Amino acid sequence: MSRNLVKKKTLKAVSFLWLGSLAGSGSTFLIYVILARKIGPEKFGILSNSLAIISVLAFLAGFGISKTWLKLFGEEGWRAIRWVKPSLKYVGVSLLLSLTIIFVISWISFEDVETRNLILILIFHLLGLTSVELVSSKLQLEERFGFLSVWQLSPNLIRLFALAASFFILKRTLNLYQIGFVYAVVGVLFLIVSIKPLSQMIKGRINLKGHDIKKYDLSEKIGLKQIFNEAWPFGLAQFFAFIYLQSDIIMVKYLSSNLETGYYNAAFTIMAGLLLIPSVLFGKYLLPKYHRWANKDRIKFYKAYKKGNQLMLISGLFILIVLVVSSKNLVPIVFGESFSKAVILVNILAFSIPVSFVSYSVGATLVTKNHMKYKVKLMGSVALLNVLLNLFLIPNYGAKGAAFATIISNILLFVLYLISVKKMVFNK
Repeated sequence: MSRNLVKKKTLKAVSFLWLGSLAGSGSTFLIYVILARKIGPEKFGILSNSLAIISVLAFLAGFGISKTWLKLFGEEGWRAIRWVKPSLKYVGVSLLLSLTIIFVISWISFEDVETRNLILILIFHLLGLTSVELVSSKLQLEERFGFLSVWQLSPNLIRLFALAASFFILKRTLNLYQIGFVYAVVGVLFLIVSIKPLSQMIKGRINLKGHDIKKYDLSEKIGLKQIFNEAWPFGLAQFFAFIYLQSDIIMVKYLSSNLETGYYNAAFTIMAGLLLIPSVLFGKYLLPKYHRWANKDRIKFYKAYKKGNQLMLISGLFILIVLVVSSKNLVPIVFGESFSKAVILVNILAFSIPVSFVSYSVGATLVTKNHMKYKVKLMGSVALLNVLLNLFLIPNYGAKGAAFATIISNILLFVLYLISVKKMVFNK
């Protein structure tokens, strides 16, 4: 295959992923805009907190399996089929644990009744999140990036259509429980749809890319302990990433107020949309390739790393400038005048964008081979620092304190990643 053809194929694949992810982020953004305008900052804060709690437990439900599949298939090729069926049993056990935690929270926690009931409704949203993530890994291994984009976009589009139709066509005013019901129904729908592709994967019916020799043995027994040993670094990595990216939303609620939570989530929604740029490139398109290159083509691996760092730095600085210049007009136009206090939060968080962009590039190389366990330690250290900073800054500065805690955490994580990659991944 010629070099130009490879570039065109790469550009096409990444474009599909970016467009799909941007559309997904855009639909999420529109959902939050609609809800923020219709239910106000305080109710929006309650909803944001509930969704954040469910997101934490969704990480526990899969606990690293989706990313583990990428690593195992990258290293073993077709032989990794033997891991799929026991992996799904592992997901079932971790899902049961997540549901148990939700029920415990609902009965003995200090949550207000409205939040407690909303979290119970959103259990079905959690099932959908877990199913979508597992099927997404299968599509990544098959390099079906066009369908992957559609697959990950569809839940948001359905939610957006349902909520927009209720508010603007049927002229109904939805309460928090009814909004939660929309999320729940979509979750059940995608749980059902996911059954077939996952069943096919168990039987080896997967169009695996990058590995030509189709040879595997399903008779080899894999225990839950073996799966846990492979998956826990990826599970903890997702959990720690959530802590220093989104746990601020939960902590602002309990250390400040629902109103401050609403403002912070509006600002974070903008940041989350922008962070799709590096997360799509390194987490969806390049990650399966990085696992292969780290084992089979070190030169290509290093070139991709250098180019990725340069591209992310330039992109991050450009977005920082644009966001700071436009935020004063952007936030009130999008979320409404009642969210004007979120402008300062957007401006603060914007300064973490260049650092976060390059961190995605640098940190992606630590996922390969046996470096993941070390990466998790770095992420855990930064997550702990983030929590401590929030405990100190939020009571004194509200949502602004959470924004500053995020910036400090992102800078530290970037420095730790850079030192570790030079020492461990590309030390030669």
